[in-house]
Amino acid sequence: MPPLPLPSYAALSVADEEALAALYKRGTPANTLRAWERDLAYISAWKAAVFGQALVWPEIERVALRFVLDHTVDLTDKPGSAQDAAQELIALGLRIKLTCPAPATLDRRIASWRAFHRMKNLASPFEAPLLKQARAKGRKAAARPRVSKSPRPIDREMLEKLLASCDDTTRGLRDRAILMLGFGSGGRRRSEITNLYREDIGTEEYASKGLIWVRLLETKTTGKVDAPRLPLKGRAARAVIGWIEALAIDSGPLFRPISQSGRALSRKLAPDAIRVILRHRLKLAGLPEDYATPHGLRAGFLTQAALDGAPLAAAMKLSLHRSAIQAQRYYADVEIEDNPATDLLG
Repeated sequence: MPPLPLPSYAALSVADEEALAALYKRGTPANTLRAWERDLAYISAWKAAVFGQALVWPEIERVALRFVLDHTVDLTDKPGSAQDAAQELIALGLRIKLTCPAPATLDRRIASWRAFHRMKNLASPFEAPLLKQARAKGRKAAARPRVSKSPRPIDREMLEKLLASCDDTTRGLRDRAILMLGFGSGGRRRSEITNLYREDIGTEEYASKGLIWVRLLETKTTGKVDAPRLPLKGRAARAVIGWIEALAIDSGPLFRPISQSGRALSRKLAPDAIRVILRHRLKLAGLPEDYATPHGLRAGFLTQAALDGAPLAAAMKLSLHRSAIQAQRYYADVEIEDNPATDLLG
């Protein structure tokens, strides 16, 4: 049955809905907004393909349940309306194949759908007990082995190989600073690196302590109100300061594109630039370009912390993981014979 309608005094006016949507947009990271847009396009196309109707707000439980059921089964050898809809989505470029999507993908799309309801101050059908039970059963049925976001973590040994490929040219100085900051400040995500501005780097303590502070205005787990300041010291701090001084950067984007002539441009790096830079450095280091991905910096920081015996809580203060269970996975990936706890007796 559909959710009960809100009483008239609780319903938002059109102006209120627009103001609330604008508030969500201002307070939501750009990457999340892009994911919401993709998910809304997918959900809208799916409902049109299955029911021949547009989305309604609030959505009815029957539609939400069908969405869950259609996305927790492999449709490759299952002719019918669900397969027809999936093939239409593939033709539109919104779906890749007929096999069952990863549970995490379904969870993200449902989370987006729920967010759209919250923006309109409406109850989500996914709160119904039947929907919760169907999601739990579907997640269990579609479970698959966890696949790392990077083929390999960029630990200290691999990082040193990448750094050795960085010379003293403008490009080399930039790439060295990016790799050092990305690893040394806790394993930063691509967007966190490319969104840094010179104003986010505090150098007040560099002369006395060799320490700089990196402010992250927006991350996956924090916002502008609680923007964390993370310490960066030693070689990593010197690499960042060397880049700033080489270009005399006093404002604007911290890391910038380099022209073919070796001149640093004034604009910020593109969101995908870190992947391109890493592939270039891997090739120069004599490794396959797909040997690791930018997430390897994040995985490598936590892996190296585990190898060095750093407490998980201490590593999480830099990585900014909210979930100890998620961060613990990197510690669990360390080979048992390399675990520092095996050397307690020398």
